[in-house]
Amino acid sequence: MVAANFPWLSVLVAIPAAGAALLGFVSPLRRAAGRVVALVVSLVELALGVYVAASVFDWSAPASYQVYESHLWIPQIGITWSLGVTSLGLVMILLAIGLVPLVLIAGWDEDDAADRGAYPALVLALQAFMVVIFAAYDLTVFYFAFEAMLVPLYLMIGRYGVGDEAARHKAAMKFLLYSLFGGLVMLGGILYLWAMGSYLWAMGSGAAQDVSTFFRIDTLTQILPSAPLVIQMVVFVTFMVAFAIKAPMVPVHTWLPDTAAVARPGTSVLLVGVLDKIGTFGMIALCLQLTPGAAASAKWVMCVLAVISILWGGLAANGQNDIMRLVSYTSVSHFGFMVLGIFIGSQIALTGAMVYMVAHGVSIAAMFLLSGWLSARGGTQDMREYGGMQRVSPVLAGLWLFSGLASVALPGLSGFVPEYLVLMGTWKVSTMLALFAVLGVILAALYMLMPYQRVFTGPPRAGKDQIADLNGREKTVMTPLVIAMLVLGIWAAPLVSALTPIATQGEQLMTAASAVLSEGSAQ
Repeated sequence: MVAANFPWLSVLVAIPAAGAALLGFVSPLRRAAGRVVALVVSLVELALGVYVAASVFDWSAPASYQVYESHLWIPQIGITWSLGVTSLGLVMILLAIGLVPLVLIAGWDEDDAADRGAYPALVLALQAFMVVIFAAYDLTVFYFAFEAMLVPLYLMIGRYGVGDEAARHKAAMKFLLYSLFGGLVMLGGILYLWAMGSYLWAMGSGAAQDVSTFFRIDTLTQILPSAPLVIQMVVFVTFMVAFAIKAPMVPVHTWLPDTAAVARPGTSVLLVGVLDKIGTFGMIALCLQLTPGAAASAKWVMCVLAVISILWGGLAANGQNDIMRLVSYTSVSHFGFMVLGIFIGSQIALTGAMVYMVAHGVSIAAMFLLSGWLSARGGTQDMREYGGMQRVSPVLAGLWLFSGLASVALPGLSGFVPEYLVLMGTWKVSTMLALFAVLGVILAALYMLMPYQRVFTGPPRAGKDQIADLNGREKTVMTPLVIAMLVLGIWAAPLVSALTPIATQGEQLMTAASAVLSEGSAQ
């Protein structure tokens, strides 16, 4: 752990938070120049994030928590304002702050002229929470941001969505109830940890008792992994309920397609491309690190559920007529691959899962934006109403196919390396699970190519033959996404190298925990 000489992460939180507050409380500024202010703030945030990654973070020790800061907050109950990132946390922050300006530019003309700054203000507020979540070095800070981000998301879905107002409100409420339930269960695990504090210290590895920093990650890693399996399992299950909902995994995934069908494309980009990764991020940073015994014990249950998610997501995607629901179900399948890579117990697979988090964020952003632009032009999300769009809007059609092929792991594009790593690592541990996962790859080819054939090939439909192709602003948004998909497909080595040490630690924790469990069962 390396302390920072300057609170870089707090500044990265403060910049979008200040921008959101400025637009929220200064109505004339919000109405007159809200979009411009939000875009400028997001670009400043991106520039600072790139600087921290390039000049402050030491990439020779990517698994160490760096840019670290800690301040007492509520010492009586062990809560601190503590931030720090490993390479995984920093990469996820870069993904988040990189997508925000693209979302703002993509939706530049979506709001009424009377108040075009309201939605961008919510985006900035959400950005601040995203940075906190991926940089949290205190469990309660993670939880507070995990819950607080629901407020801007609820408004972004229910008030600033698309389509029928009643459907938007229903989807927003479903999203909120699912997320609140998961957060409530997670809160139960946190309270259980506090209640067991004295016992955990007595069982710990000689850590000095300091109540004021109880929930800080370094404290928990000293006392919790050596706790009895029953205690670890309680914490693991409570956390996994929240993370499985967020990921989302079958059977607690149903909120996602309902939400994606009525949310703005930009909202879906941030929700599925970044925020749903909180689930997989939490599994790696909290479940594997704090409760390795429970993770090893539940390994096969989690892997089976992951494979079910892969197959069910693929099958459900093939049955959709709504293009936004189609894209959301593909993500259920992709998240299954990530969870499989996390829990199978292979360093290669875990590395693939982390790379998958980034690659999926880029490709799914392109898919949601392109599908949203098509739906806005055609007046419907029903794929049955389209045909021959490659003749009408060839650039949109070509980019949709390109992004779809990236998401289904075509060699040379962003999805190939992570999916290959997950499958290779899984094959070494369980051939049966790997074979079922391969079926998911076949389903992926079907759910991407068949919709393309329905929507973009053949003769143009009457009434849809005058749809405009992408304009300059939309091409500008797509350019960095296309570049990212190509770079991650052709030259993924730097990202793989940066994340491998974290995967090595995860594998070591799982292996050691499995050995302890085997020894205990033998006795």
